[in-house]
Amino acid sequence: MDTTAKPQYDNGVVQYLTVGAVAFLVLGTFMGTFAAAQLAWPALNFDIAEITFARLRVMHTNTVIFAFGGMTLMATAFYTVQRTNGVKLWSNKMAWWTAILFTIGLLAVVVTISLGMTTGKEYHEQEWPLAIAIAIVWTLYTFNFVMTIASRNKETHPNVYVSNWFFLGMMIAITYLYVVNGLAIPVSLFRSYSMFAGVQDAMIQWWWGHNAVGFFLTAGFLAIMYYFVPKQAQRPIYSYRLSVIHFWALMFGYVWLGAHHLQYTALPDWTGSLGAVISLAMIIPSWGGALNGMLTLSGAWDRLRTDYILRFLIISLAFYAMSTFEGPVMASKTVNALSHYTDWTVGHVHSGALGWVAMVSIGAIYHMVMKLWNTEMYSMKLINFHFWLATIGTVFYIVAMWVSGIMQGLMWRAYDEYGTLAYTFAESVAAMHPYYAMRALGGLLFFSGAAIMLYNVVMTIRTANAKATSQAEAHA
Repeated sequence: MDTTAKPQYDNGVVQYLTVGAVAFLVLGTFMGTFAAAQLAWPALNFDIAEITFARLRVMHTNTVIFAFGGMTLMATAFYTVQRTNGVKLWSNKMAWWTAILFTIGLLAVVVTISLGMTTGKEYHEQEWPLAIAIAIVWTLYTFNFVMTIASRNKETHPNVYVSNWFFLGMMIAITYLYVVNGLAIPVSLFRSYSMFAGVQDAMIQWWWGHNAVGFFLTAGFLAIMYYFVPKQAQRPIYSYRLSVIHFWALMFGYVWLGAHHLQYTALPDWTGSLGAVISLAMIIPSWGGALNGMLTLSGAWDRLRTDYILRFLIISLAFYAMSTFEGPVMASKTVNALSHYTDWTVGHVHSGALGWVAMVSIGAIYHMVMKLWNTEMYSMKLINFHFWLATIGTVFYIVAMWVSGIMQGLMWRAYDEYGTLAYTFAESVAAMHPYYAMRALGGLLFFSGAAIMLYNVVMTIRTANAKATSQAEAHA
């Protein structure tokens, strides 16, 4: 890693993306909490089509995954690639165009989805004009990142640090996954039909869907972990060799896993079995990566008592280990027979989304804010409060979904002595109410933490700018 005391880097675009990521985190978690509340209390949709659960849920996923997650990935990639290679961005102007066009595209996606303009594909709801625009923006982002690495001084920086490899793997994989899954035949400006049909469409969809999780929400955020955990802990990564093994195992393994979403469907049985077997094998590299991050704190665990930012980064690794164990277990056909289509899947997704992706992002953003504005956070106590709100909220959420999901699965396949279903579907829905209320409470706690974070970041920036202004006036 670069250890220059006061390096001169292109920080403006990183500052913009960092603040944007926090703003979208607040907006996305608000949408998710409101959607969760609608499942517990349906009257909250107020009979307004644009905010019904069906549309709000998709707006929520696009906002938290692509807006918050995407901006976090862009901010951290542009931040770390400069510091690990000792150079400015290859093109600061291109980075700014990427950031601004990405913002406009994200807002357009949210608006069009609220109006019902959607492909209906999970994690790829954007209709074809927006999908093309996003693909172009992503290509600019990738090209600028690659060229920045290529422009480094090979003598002073002969090696490419591992976080860059994870970012590159994510960028390349997402490009072709997104493009192939988005292949469609347009029939109007905001209506198209997939080029794939039937089970082939489902297979392509989950090849993209799971690999969006595998590369966008795992590889990209592992890149964040491999830079910010050692930096915040002020210690080198525990094992660089293990990080390289982790990278190649992840790149090879994840592309085979999509079929495990389609157990007991029209998909050929052998494809589901292949997905399940490789899913189980992926526990090994995933846990290796989680341990690599955690063991970086060897001899420095006492820092967790006072370093609240480090707490976010380390708890994220615990959730990463848990969710990468739970996923393969749910991929096995025996467990899948119970868990499929239930809230257990929702709980699993959010243990990774809230516990892993959001927590590691929050830790990285707090770290970057202090470095980018050359200041301490406005309130460390608020960071500690945020940590507990986020952790307790995540636990409430996933426990509620685990219990409701297992209950759903058991109720749906319960038979009486006459061989008929013991419960109607409506009875299973009614039984979920207390758990849906608990889920909404967990979401409210997490959203409250995000709102506190936005306040803390804004006040930090205002304080830093005021200090810089007063210093400039003093020297005038």
